[in-house]
Amino acid sequence: MRTLALVLCSTIAALAATAAEPAFKYFRSDSGISATSAHLPEDLNSASALHWRVAMDAGQSTPIICSGKIFLTTWNRSAQQLATVALDQQTGKVLWKQIPLAPKIEAYHPQTGSPAPATPACDGEHLYVFFGSYGLICYDLDGKKVWENRMGPFRDEYGAGSSPILIQDKVILSQDHDIDSFVMAIDRSSGKTLWKTARPDAVRSYSTPVVWSHNGRKELLVAGALELASYDPQSGEKLWSTHGLARIVIPVPVVSGDTIYMASWAPGGDMGKRIALDSWKTALVKWDKNRDGKLAPAEIEDNNVLERFSRMDLDQSGTLDESEWNRHADVFRRAENALLALKPSSARGELSSGDVVWKYTHGVPYVSTALVHNGILWMVKEGGIVTKLDAATGKLLQEERLPGIGGYYASPVSGDRKVFFASEQGVVTATVEERDWKVISSRTFHEKIYATPAIDGGHIYIRTEKALYCF
Repeated sequence: MRTLALVLCSTIAALAATAAEPAFKYFRSDSGISATSAHLPEDLNSASALHWRVAMDAGQSTPIICSGKIFLTTWNRSAQQLATVALDQQTGKVLWKQIPLAPKIEAYHPQTGSPAPATPACDGEHLYVFFGSYGLICYDLDGKKVWENRMGPFRDEYGAGSSPILIQDKVILSQDHDIDSFVMAIDRSSGKTLWKTARPDAVRSYSTPVVWSHNGRKELLVAGALELASYDPQSGEKLWSTHGLARIVIPVPVVSGDTIYMASWAPGGDMGKRIALDSWKTALVKWDKNRDGKLAPAEIEDNNVLERFSRMDLDQSGTLDESEWNRHADVFRRAENALLALKPSSARGELSSGDVVWKYTHGVPYVSTALVHNGILWMVKEGGIVTKLDAATGKLLQEERLPGIGGYYASPVSGDRKVFFASEQGVVTATVEERDWKVISSRTFHEKIYATPAIDGGHIYIRTEKALYCF
């Protein structure tokens, strides 16, 4: 009886702990897979499919659905105004809007960028919002500010793109820029910094961390230039790492079972099209006209260097010295564009080549994150090219082109046995989630799309640069 009582107590405690664990929502917290989506519309062109449309300022954050509300961030360029907006999930009615008074708006890409790219995170009671121009802000779900942790802008001409994530009692934030890169943990209740780990070898990248359960413990996966690394969420200690990544990393690591899928691509990393810098000695011989042992923009005759001069000039002195040159020459030399399937066997140090299950080098996206579901890995890249692989072996299943050509910044999402893709030019395509290729429907919104669609229940939420739609 005593043994039975102990078993029952343990079972009840375990169930209580599971029930008490909050359903955290943040970018790709569901890996792009909606398990509860039933009867999603087959054709978004159908008038009956549209539930509501609400005009919205621009922004690139994915809508987060939490506690019956939708949260996103916006940027009004004419007013130079950042904002966090909450809407009613059923009606689309704006419930509240909070505007942080940023003293300076960070730099961002003039054509495809935004100072409001980071997706909020929600724990069911509070909302955590990050702007590279302001820092991390915590609101309750009624829009009252609870705390803030000020930081930014960072040294990066394209701004800050990584989103906050949640684990246990912490908000995790990773920021890789030209200098002072880091990953940090912030207490969810107080906003105080719990730990902050420098990433001195990291250069600018915009990937969001991922939580991975490994050997009975949780780890943080942080993808950056050249390297995927694991950190202890309790202490911030770096546990293990592996190289073989691109020089700029934007996609998020994808976890499926005991396998990590890491896609990364950047210009100049493909075989036959690699960007390489001369040795420092050769560069001085070619261009150091005033013989001062440094290189100024007026002396350099290489567009690959001139286009990147600002990020290479780490001390912003207006000239490049040997250490600055060699740092970026090494990044270009070591960069690899590929999709890696990893099964880490070691909990410490550098992973071995045996931990790479397979590698695929074609169709790898620059921005969008891969989708892995039901044994299939989906990728979409510029031009609307979709690559489908067998997730276990890396074998190519299909390579097809979507009706929407052009760039793809949004990541594919899955629900109701469908996979949805959204192009920069505003074309949303639904395909069947099967090993064979079949396009179900395609709708042109005539509004640009950078945010990843969100699925909840029988609804899909699509954010354009002008509005939020619920189908």
